[in-house]
Amino acid sequence: MTGLHSHQINISSEADIVTARQIGRNMSKELGFGTIMQSRIATTISELARNIFLYAGDGFILLEGLVEESRVGLKISAVDQGGGIADIRKAMEDGFSTSGALGAGLPGVRRMMDEFTLESRPGQGTRVVVVKWLEGQEGR
Repeated sequence: MTGLHSHQINISSEADIVTARQIGRNMSKELGFGTIMQSRIATTISELARNIFLYAGDGFILLEGLVEESRVGLKISAVDQGGGIADIRKAMEDGFSTSGALGAGLPGVRRMMDEFTLESRPGQGTRVVVVKWLEGQEGR
């Protein structure tokens, strides 16, 4: 593998969600993730980008390839300056949704990724950072 790179995708429309998903899938493939994990990563990006679009109006997704010791991974950051999440604990409950959707978003993202952090302040925005580490060759 050659040098790792990053991509920042501004999110302000449905088309930007699709773009972020495609770039993330391509990056995960380049990093060596199998097809199943590529799909999970793309789903994670879609969920996070859709949250930006629906709840904040605009923000960005930052995708970064990682090498840490002998591990390779993909870091996904979703950042907005929207209204923030009033009750993070409630937002992390399965089935909770303020948009009428199924409510699998953030809890589902947490389950699919290896690392998950969420910071949010009402009126100041939200930052979700997740990492998926490449493990073996599962899903290939």
